[in-house]
Amino acid sequence: MSLTAATRAETTKQFTTNMWWILAIVLFVYVGSTAAALGFVFSAAATGSLPGDAPLIPQDGLAALLYSSATSIGYVFPLLIGTLMVTTEFRHKTLTPTFLATPRRGRVLGAKIAVGVLMGVLFGVIGVLASVATSAPFLLAFDVETGLADPGIWAQLGRMLLAYVLWVLVGVGVGVLVRNQVGAIVGVLVFTQFLEPIVRTAAAFVEGLADVTRYLPGAAGDALVGASLFAMTGADAQTAGDALEWWAGGLVLLGYAVVLIVIGHVVSWRRDVS
Repeated sequence: MSLTAATRAETTKQFTTNMWWILAIVLFVYVGSTAAALGFVFSAAATGSLPGDAPLIPQDGLAALLYSSATSIGYVFPLLIGTLMVTTEFRHKTLTPTFLATPRRGRVLGAKIAVGVLMGVLFGVIGVLASVATSAPFLLAFDVETGLADPGIWAQLGRMLLAYVLWVLVGVGVGVLVRNQVGAIVGVLVFTQFLEPIVRTAAAFVEGLADVTRYLPGAAGDALVGASLFAMTGADAQTAGDALEWWAGGLVLLGYAVVLIVIGHVVSWRRDVS
């Protein structure tokens, strides 16, 4: 089977299951509700409309910050999609007939990478729409600049799509390396939701740690996008002036994907499928 045929088969495989659209709906609701809530609070805070003595926050860069919620909190979804693209096959034993139809396993993996790019773009569009469509109306309502006429904002949205693609590929690498679906998903959630945020927060209190944490996957993704809700805490290289350039962040994230896929191909993908 040629790479084109393998890619076509992989596309059919992905879009004939329920998982992709279930995750897409959850992504839209999660990012959209978060962006809407933050859009209201931040827009009100930027214009002094909050009750009491709430401090003002600067309006400059507020739109970019709100739109970046699609990647700041939503990046776990493309990561999970990429992981599930591989581990589901191990779990349900569908790799056996796949390898019988396409004995060249590298070609099968190449097809998954190609479809992973497609899934990344799809989920990226959903995430970006969710963050922009729900936060921009609050910016408008409070007479805060939405930035939608600014080429810089559109460049950021494009980088967010690229970040989603790279996160799917990182997920594919995780799935290739860790065959067990439960173990892979738990590992992804523990690292992205607990370990990395804790380490990045600790960088505010440990001198020199920010020089290391800026190379973590989440920090690299934030650098690629150029804005992050995480940076608002002040406990990160993003606000300490040590963040990577956007292109360097993209290269670091790509590096994670390549390393995981290559190692997984060498130590796991070539093994027998029971």
